[in-house]
Amino acid sequence: MLLAVAVTGPVRAQDGAAAVAAKAPPAPDYAMRANWSVFASRGWASPLPEGAAKPARAPKVAVFFLHPTTLRSETGELNQNTADAKASHWTDESSIARQASVFAACCDVYAPRYRAATYNSFASGPVREAAFALAFGDVERAFDAFLKQIGDRPFIIAGHSQGAFHSATLLERRIDGAALQKRLVAAYIIGINLAQGDFGKRFKSVTPCAAPDQTGCVVQWNAYLDGAADVAKMAGYSQSTYVQKYGDDAGKVTLCVNPLTFDAKLKEAPSAAAKGAVPGSPGFGPLQPLKAGAVSARCDFGLLLVRPDKALGLEPLAGGVMHYHDLGLFWADTSANAVLRARAYLAGGK
Repeated sequence: MLLAVAVTGPVRAQDGAAAVAAKAPPAPDYAMRANWSVFASRGWASPLPEGAAKPARAPKVAVFFLHPTTLRSETGELNQNTADAKASHWTDESSIARQASVFAACCDVYAPRYRAATYNSFASGPVREAAFALAFGDVERAFDAFLKQIGDRPFIIAGHSQGAFHSATLLERRIDGAALQKRLVAAYIIGINLAQGDFGKRFKSVTPCAAPDQTGCVVQWNAYLDGAADVAKMAGYSQSTYVQKYGDDAGKVTLCVNPLTFDAKLKEAPSAAAKGAVPGSPGFGPLQPLKAGAVSARCDFGLLLVRPDKALGLEPLAGGVMHYHDLGLFWADTSANAVLRARAYLAGGK
C-alpha cells in the first residue's frame, strides 16, 4: 500500500504538473557517487544487525534497490532534493540500512538517491501523479547507470512502498517481455497492491513467484496486524486500483507471497519458522540484533496478517497497518531467500 493524506481540493492534471515542475530540485547525475546511497557494495559498508549472514565477498548478482517515501517536508517540497544532506541521512538510516541491507548477503547492492515524491505531494491526485512521474524519470536514469555498471550480470530489482511502485513500473516498461527479463533473478516489490490479475494483463511475461527458489518472478506482500486490521475493508482498498482499471473480477485479489515460506502453496507459517526480525521502529542508529521466532504470518484475502512478538517493540499505524515493518519483520527470511534465488539462477534457474 502507499500511505496518503486526504485531498484538500480539486487540482487539474496540468496544474499538478506545473506545481511539481515549479518546485523540482535539480536532477541528480548518476555518474557521481554522491547520488547513490550505496554503490556496488561488494562487502556491505554499514553495520548489519547482529545475527545477520555475512555480506557476499564476490557476488555475481547485483541488486537495484529503491527506497520508500522518506521526506515529510515542512517547507512544501513535492520531491525530495538529493542534495539535502539531512533528508538523505534520514533515508539512509531509516530505509537503506534497514531494507537494502537485506540483500547484502547475496549481491552487490546499488541504491540511488532520487527525487522521490514527498508526503506533501499526496494532498492531491494530479500533484502526486506528477511528483511520481518526476521521481520515475530519475529511477529510469539510475537504472541505466546501474545496467552499465554491472555489465551482463543477472540482477534483482527491489523496493518498498513508493520504491516498490517505481520498481513495478520499471518491471513493466523495461523488463517484462524484453531481453533484460532473461537476467532477472527476481523482483521484490513490497508494500504496494499488485493484484493477481495484473499478471497476464499489466505484466505479459513475468509471473508471481510460486516456489522459494523460482527465478524471474515477482514477490509481494503487505503486512497488517492480525486481529487488529479490518480485513474486509483493507482488502477492498488494496483491490480498488485493479477494479478501477480492469473491472470487478476474480483477478482483483492482491498478490500475497508469505515471506516465511516463499511458497504459494504454504500461505500460513508459525513463528517457529521465522529466521529473524529487526526490533524497533525505523530510526537513526545501528539496527538491533535480529530476533528469530518472533512473528507468525498468513496470507488471507491478499493481505499478510502478522502476529509479532511484543518484545520486538513494533508500533502499527492506524487500523493495524504494519507498513513500516514490511521488510524488517522478515529481514533474515528475505535475506536467505535472495541468496537462494541468486544461487538457483546461477545454477541454471528453475
